[in-house]
Amino acid sequence: MREWRHLFKLDPDRDIDDAALDAVCRSGTDAVVVGGSTGVTYDNTTELLARIRRYEVPCVLELSSADAAVPGFDAYLVPIVLNAGSAEWIAGRQAEAIAAYGSMIPWDLAVGEGYIILNGESTAAKLTEARAEIGERNVLAYARLADRLMRLPVVYLEYSGRFGDMRLVERVRADLRGARLFYGGGIASAEQARQAAAAAHTVIVGNAIYERFDDALATVAAVKGTPVPE
Repeated sequence: MREWRHLFKLDPDRDIDDAALDAVCRSGTDAVVVGGSTGVTYDNTTELLARIRRYEVPCVLELSSADAAVPGFDAYLVPIVLNAGSAEWIAGRQAEAIAAYGSMIPWDLAVGEGYIILNGESTAAKLTEARAEIGERNVLAYARLADRLMRLPVVYLEYSGRFGDMRLVERVRADLRGARLFYGGGIASAEQARQAAAAAHTVIVGNAIYERFDDALATVAAVKGTPVPE
């Protein structure tokens, strides 16, 4: 996972036909992440996993709901929304899931993500009541909390539908000591993908798959062709 540069994110609650899925899985992306903010169920997650499993690309589940905890993924990303307005998105839901399924959790495949949501208009922000309108000082504080105190392997700057402030993304990445910086949000062209790849360790492309498919595919080469930032 520490070598991944480009990820496609597929939403089980959105339609993707077989031809498009084939192109995504054969695109050269490092992995496919399955997840979404709403409408994610056990059944639609299982269905999408079965379709992706026809390919060799690694497949990862981002767990937004314990109800959609489907076995058979290569890894499980567990979001901890650091700037959530409600504590249930910081530790509440995670603790409930562990209480219910603790004996069945493949701990060696579970990866915590320190989420910082920075687009207040996004579904994710509204769902978690995230305090998204925060300045650089507070963004860095949350990132350091995840990196230095919580020792999470991933810090995720999530702009969810809006292309973010790459200067801030770069500032956060340069400040991390151990965590890998994931960036997601608003990437709809190869040029935006290059900018994100120059600022973050790992770039995630999601909405463009459903809205600008050819441009989404072009982001793979754009990211892979950009030197890894130190």
